[in-house]
Amino acid sequence: MNSAFIMDRARQYWLLGRFDKPIGILILLWPALWALWVASKGEPDSLVLTVICAGVVVMRAAGCVINDYADRNFDPHVERTKLRPIAAGKVSPKEALILFTVMCISAFGLVLLLNVYTILLSFIGAFLAASYPFMKRYTHLPQAYLGMAFGWAVPMSFSAQLDDIPLVGWLMYLATILWALVYDTMYAMVDKEDDLKIGVKSTAILFGRFDRQIIGVIQVIILGLLILIGQLEELTLPYYLGLAIAAGLSIYQQKLIFKRERAACFKAFLNNNWYGFAVFMGLLINYL
Repeated sequence: MNSAFIMDRARQYWLLGRFDKPIGILILLWPALWALWVASKGEPDSLVLTVICAGVVVMRAAGCVINDYADRNFDPHVERTKLRPIAAGKVSPKEALILFTVMCISAFGLVLLLNVYTILLSFIGAFLAASYPFMKRYTHLPQAYLGMAFGWAVPMSFSAQLDDIPLVGWLMYLATILWALVYDTMYAMVDKEDDLKIGVKSTAILFGRFDRQIIGVIQVIILGLLILIGQLEELTLPYYLGLAIAAGLSIYQQKLIFKRERAACFKAFLNNNWYGFAVFMGLLINYL
């Protein structure tokens, strides 16, 4: 094999894992960091922090790979996804499965550095991540399942740091699931017309003309859960200032999706990165 071929394969695998779009990594990473900072009272174990962050990056990429494998017959018919490596014929389905397997093994190797409880939890996380891409065929709630899959880093972060998952850990996991339901519904609003044509299910389709209102109600519930976590953990003013900023961002996102325009809905999805950052900064400054 010549170097040009190797470079081309590496580039296609890089694109398949969406490493060129780090927004997905960040949105999945914020809840894990929230969990680590709360579990450790602002002083996370360095090994746990490294393993959780690396694991989120690897499993997000693995999730993208298995998602594109699952959607290989749908993606060519959707404007936003038709140029993805498998859809465009640049990576074979067999290659994708091999890459997914390698990534999962790598992530499991990282988890082996942690306690037994977290190792056991990782099997649930792997199942959720592998099964998520197929949910859009059977349920209109794949966005909630996405939250369950990639939000699993929250209970794993608590278990890795404390060898236990307290009530606040499960409350944060619920908030993370609902947050994914919000931002991934905004994402699904971009593809709604294409999804209707090819028969793919989503919350954007399920919510119909009440999509903005339902998203708004869920955003309020998320904020309520985060406030409850703050009360239970006796967090201070900086945390609540972070939540105030997050609330303002929720209002801005509602403004963006008001007319349901594709570009604006995608911008609202991207804005959730700042939502996660605002909550984390509140936690960081609180514990400083």
